[in-house]
Amino acid sequence: MKKSIALAIAVLLALTLPFRAQAQDGPIRAAYYYKVKWGFQDEFERLFFKNHYPVLQAQMGDKGRITGVEVMRPTYHGDGRADWTFLVVITFANMNAFVGPNQEAAIQKRLYPDQETFKKEEQRRFEILDAHWDVPLVVVPPPAPEKR
Repeated sequence: MKKSIALAIAVLLALTLPFRAQAQDGPIRAAYYYKVKWGFQDEFERLFFKNHYPVLQAQMGDKGRITGVEVMRPTYHGDGRADWTFLVVITFANMNAFVGPNQEAAIQKRLYPDQETFKKEEQRRFEILDAHWDVPLVVVPPPAPEKR
């Protein structure tokens, strides 16, 4: 178990190093893709909006670490690839808000005093997934127009 946690932390750090190097001062966006098992989309969305969305909302506000949350699903069953069935795009205030310490555990305990039920439902939300991946996004500005 400890090896798994250490490996997860190492992977997270490796993924964030290129973004730290860019030293973006402004907002950082990250896309969180989910591919829900066939037949479980409604249950996944219900659990997401019941347990995780309020935690995200609690981190928003004038001085919050999150400045925006967008939640989407494809209009149809997929574009032929069906890579994902649920997408959450979170805008963080800055790089530190994205990779730095956060208060999610404390917020979860405050919002959900029945931690046993909360943890059971969150475990179920991930049990009904086929895949999940996070994609930190970097804005690519267009090149300056060439002078003639």
